[in-house]
Order: sequence, then C-alpha cells, then structure tokens
Amino acid sequence: MFVDHVKIHIKAGDGGNGAVAFHREKYVSAGGPDGGDGGRGGNVVFRVDQGTNTLLAFRYKHHFAAERGGDGKGSKFHGANGKDLIIMVPPGTLILDVESGKIIHDMSEDDGADYIACKGGRGGWGNRHFATPTRQVPMFAKNGTRGEEKEVTLELKMLADVGIIGYPSVGKSSILARISAAKPKIADYHFTTLSPNLGVVRTGGEQGFVAADIPGLIEGAADGAGLGHEFLRHIDRCRLLWHVVDISCFEGRDPIDDVESINVELDRYSPELADRPQIIVCNKTDALDRELVDVDAFEHFVEVNGWELFYVSAATGEGLDALLRRTAERLRELPPMKVYAKEYDPEDAYVGGGKETVIRRENDTFFVEGEWLLNLMGQINFSDYESLNFFQRVLQRSGVFEALEAKGCRDGHTVSIYDFEFEYVK
Repeated sequence: MFVDHVKIHIKAGDGGNGAVAFHREKYVSAGGPDGGDGGRGGNVVFRVDQGTNTLLAFRYKHHFAAERGGDGKGSKFHGANGKDLIIMVPPGTLILDVESGKIIHDMSEDDGADYIACKGGRGGWGNRHFATPTRQVPMFAKNGTRGEEKEVTLELKMLADVGIIGYPSVGKSSILARISAAKPKIADYHFTTLSPNLGVVRTGGEQGFVAADIPGLIEGAADGAGLGHEFLRHIDRCRLLWHVVDISCFEGRDPIDDVESINVELDRYSPELADRPQIIVCNKTDALDRELVDVDAFEHFVEVNGWELFYVSAATGEGLDALLRRTAERLRELPPMKVYAKEYDPEDAYVGGGKETVIRRENDTFFVEGEWLLNLMGQINFSDYESLNFFQRVLQRSGVFEALEAKGCRDGHTVSIYDFEFEYVK
C-alpha cells in the first residue's frame, strides 16, 4: 500500500527534576547542599531512510514520544539524559505545521541531514545551585522543563529528476519497466498503476537519473478525478517531464486533446509545474498507421509549443536510447532539484511553551495561567519560606503583579495560580 500523507503527534522528553539533598559522610553531621541536576529530555529527530518511498510505517502509529531525562540524586549525581527518538522517513518528505500548513522542514535539504523537530526539556538544577552566603540550606530545587510537542503533517514529494505523465494506458509503466529495473504492474486496462513508481535509469557508467511514473492523470485531475489529485504532488520536484501519448490512437483519443487536457490540469494544480520543460514521447509507434493518424498535425502542434518530440515503442525498445541520451543532456542543463524553503517560523518560546500569561477574573478571584508558570510551579517548595520568597520575586520581575493590577486586582482579592491560592497584598 502506498501512503504519502499522514498526521502525527510528536513529543520530546521532559527534563528530569533536580534533587534536594545534603552532603552526608562520617564525622560530617551537617554537610552542605549537593543535590544533583536532572538530565536533559530526549529530542525527536527525523532521519532519511534511503530504502523507503512510502509513509506506510505511519499508517497505524501516530504518536511518538522521546525518553524523559532522569532525576538528579544526592552527592551531585546528574540524572541520565533521555535518549533521542529517531523517526525514519523516505527521502523527499516535507514536515508541515498542521494548523497553518506551512513547511517546517524539507528532508531533502542539506542532503537529508538529521532534523531536530522537537527539543527535549532542560534538566532542573539541584539545590546546590541555590546556596548563597545568606541561604545556606536551600530546601528547593528546580524541576525539569517540559519537552516540546506538536502535531505535524508528513507529506511525501518523491525525489525524481523526470516525471512520466500522460493519460492511462498510454504506456508510461511499460516505458519505465523497459528503461530501468523497476517492475510496475502492467495490464491492458485503465488505472492499472495505483501508486507512483520510481526507477533508476542508467545512461552510461555511473551517470543516470531517477524517473517517476505518475498514474491516473485525466481531465479533472486537479479536482480529484482519476488518481491525479492524490499523486500530482510527486512531480513537484521533477526537473523535466516526459509527456507520453498513444500515437497509434488505439483507443480513439486525439493525442493533441490529451496533451492539452493534462497541461490544463498541471496549470490548475501549479502554474510553476506547468512551466517545467517537457519532452513529448509518442509511444506505440509499432502499432502506428500513418494513413489513419494525422501525424503531421500533431508534429505541427508540438513544434508550435516549442517542445521536443520523440517516437518510441515500449514493446520493441525503438527510439528509447535516443530519448535517454537527450534526457541526460537536458538534465545537465537544468537547475538542480527543487528544495522547499522553510515557511513556518514560530515565535521565540521557552522549551515546552510560550511566554504568554493569561489572566481571567471570576468574581473576586483572579486566575493566572501560562506554560512558563506551570514550569515554575514545579520548581517551588511551597512549604519552604525561602522558596516562596523566590517565587514571589519571579512573579514581580515577570510583570505578573503589574498585569493583575491592570486587570483590577486589589488588596484582599484572591489570586489562583494552578491551584495555589493566596491573598493579594500590594
């Protein structure tokens, strides 16, 4: 089964918590703080798997989470860092933001180097970091921050130099099978090919190119007719198009109408794609009867549009060598394969959430919420006086008290921050 579009949920590991501990050894009754730091949470990393060309592995599994960092321990023992989660994807996969549809990363960029999609949370500090001349016995430590998480869409756009397009049953798969080691299904009925096929074509020595047989293009493909709506994306990267027609007119269709109809669908899908250079490939010359087919009119049509024309037969191999040589020449002249630029640019944020603070009022109670506050709450020991003072100073510096007053909070009102309530006093 061919799968080329999936939505998944990914989450990096949370950072481990710092430890509250004190040095203990023989003859030392009151050692100083030595709580270890928490470990870093694992990242979610996408990596290219050159051996695949489908997203089938994601058909039934949609949730991926990296390992959490280990908690710190006494004697300055650092918690273990969480293992990165490696997600393997086919070459040419785009990572898109679900909400906006914008491109986060193209896995063909930088030759398919690893991409960190979600960063793991930072490990929390142990209490040894909070010792000062006036605070010699800190009874609090920092919790680790949350790892990033998001929903993304994976969309596969195959990496092929040449896209083979044309109406069903014109011989696209037969040509691909003849010129490469690909083994597409071939039969004498429409829509035999139900998914794109890739083939590596050798043109001498180490030289060659990748060709993709794109199935199901008919009139109305851009609106979902046939199979073209599903697979048009796979010729987005192609530098050159082979537009295959059945020059024998065995099924009674006019090759001029076929070329015009499919080019209209390409233009409706992407004007940029419709402008790609094309070579018109007239297949089934072994069955051509020039007395029944107006070849001159078709050649004039091709010449007026500035396309090159080749007569071939997938059945006998006639004309294919010349087509391959010319294709190799054209590819050397054309610019490299398209790489999609990053479009999604999230605002600077703390690991695991944004900097926004939300304040809402219900009667005389003010509720304060925010991802950064949730992380901060995990760092506070509310039974310790010094830890509470630290919490109050952070709220003051962050402008929370000022924002509360702007919302109408006055002395005697209740402030609730994630179930921690206190009476507001200016």
